[in-house]
Amino acid sequence: MSHAGPISRRVLAVTLAGVCVTGTGCSVANSGHGGYDPNTLRVVLSQEPPTLEPCESSLTSTGIVVRSNITEPLVERDPDTGDLLPLLATEWEQTAPTQWTFRTREGVTFSDGAPFTAEDAAFSIDRAVNSDLQCNVDGYVFGDEELGLEVRDDTTLTVTTATPDPILPLRLSFVEIVPRTTSTAEKVREPIGTGPYAIDNWEYGQKLTLTRNESYWGAAPAFARAEYQWRSEGSVRAAMITNDEADIATGLGPEDGAGDLGVPFQNNETTALRMQATEAPLNDIRVRQAINYAVNRPGIVKALFRSLGDPAAQLIPSGVVGYNPDLALWPYDPDKGRQLVDEARADGVPVDNEIRLIARTAQFPKIAETVEVLQSEFSDIGLNVKIEMMDTAAQLEYQLRPFPADTGPYLLMIMHGNQAGDAAFTLDQYMLSDGPQAAYGTTEFDAEIRAAEALTGQERQNAFATLFAEEPQEIMQMAYLAHMKGILGKSARVAYTPNSATGDEMRLAEMTFAPTEPDNT
Repeated sequence: MSHAGPISRRVLAVTLAGVCVTGTGCSVANSGHGGYDPNTLRVVLSQEPPTLEPCESSLTSTGIVVRSNITEPLVERDPDTGDLLPLLATEWEQTAPTQWTFRTREGVTFSDGAPFTAEDAAFSIDRAVNSDLQCNVDGYVFGDEELGLEVRDDTTLTVTTATPDPILPLRLSFVEIVPRTTSTAEKVREPIGTGPYAIDNWEYGQKLTLTRNESYWGAAPAFARAEYQWRSEGSVRAAMITNDEADIATGLGPEDGAGDLGVPFQNNETTALRMQATEAPLNDIRVRQAINYAVNRPGIVKALFRSLGDPAAQLIPSGVVGYNPDLALWPYDPDKGRQLVDEARADGVPVDNEIRLIARTAQFPKIAETVEVLQSEFSDIGLNVKIEMMDTAAQLEYQLRPFPADTGPYLLMIMHGNQAGDAAFTLDQYMLSDGPQAAYGTTEFDAEIRAAEALTGQERQNAFATLFAEEPQEIMQMAYLAHMKGILGKSARVAYTPNSATGDEMRLAEMTFAPTEPDNT
């Protein structure tokens, strides 16, 4: 059984570090600054969230604002240790092979004053997983799973699965809890939650303001408000930090100019090209192999990412259950790539068909330059590739099933972050033949994935590692690029240490006022 113990690492951090809350009489950095309210945490993102619908929070652009800020799950994962910590649930245990029982926290209210009970937890899980809303968290975390839900009393919830699921509490950490009055007919753009902040105002296209949830059950966050803006250019976001126009800036590159205010950190994102392997010429494995031979991964990481990353041989980084440390990089060999393209052409494969190379604006630093290099590399081996840069909404049409009809062959730049720390989430999404973000697979490989996901402990690790070694040989729908490292712009007035989850789930309550230097004059 997992027990409550300390309330939460996040809440504890605020309790210990958040000593400079309004009204405590402490000295606040920049408190005399006339240009802004020092009690407002100013955050600049690379893009505006398309929605704040909690069941879409596994999308990075939504989750970075919503998760554990506006709404909260039953349990949360510590990104440093991988441990599951209590949040809206205080304890949980597997009470039968296919059943888990959760005890929910008492004395919690939503930001609109409504009390939280186990009924709200059951409603939120049912809405996100079992409904027809087509929530991203459903496909990303649960696939086709239907969950059985029973509320035994105000603080007891049982969740039943069709087959034993050893990581169900981890999966449920992706379900953000909303009031049972939330619409089930349509997604909501501005949700109500139990988190430390609530939505104050969203001026679409301009800024989003959150205000401290005065009825929050945990320790009050240090900053009374948080204001989000968005700028697509990394250099602009960095300049906002250095010019004291923002306190936090996400998605910076080393060339953007944040200087000493840029904090490098290891995130959990892996970049890759997903190949639409059902479309000619990409339906020929020789062409997909040729694409892999054409990619100079070490060169891209060194020249474009300024070594803020590591060339990748798989879709998950170290630290995730299933990572295979023995996988070697696919070799850079453009001559071999040209040979394979020529062989395919000789066999009648239409290798001259135009292949679309689709990427998202501001997807990561140097994205435009990266796809230009890739286009050149693919042209060098005899392929006809055209770059298409899209905004988030347009790119998601090609990333998530159902894919648009009559797309022609395309290569899609993806950036996958396994926030959960278990390869099951990656395999379900990208490797199952009908995975929500998969372009190709086989029933045989599907069976191997399902068998591995039923295992626990070292057997689970070994089985997943084997699958990542087999996929490039049997399926090959990816050309992996790099395990990314990030740079977070951070004002000197803010105390915060980014971690591997920062890019997907940036918890504002962990940000506090930095101690001020004593005035000895």
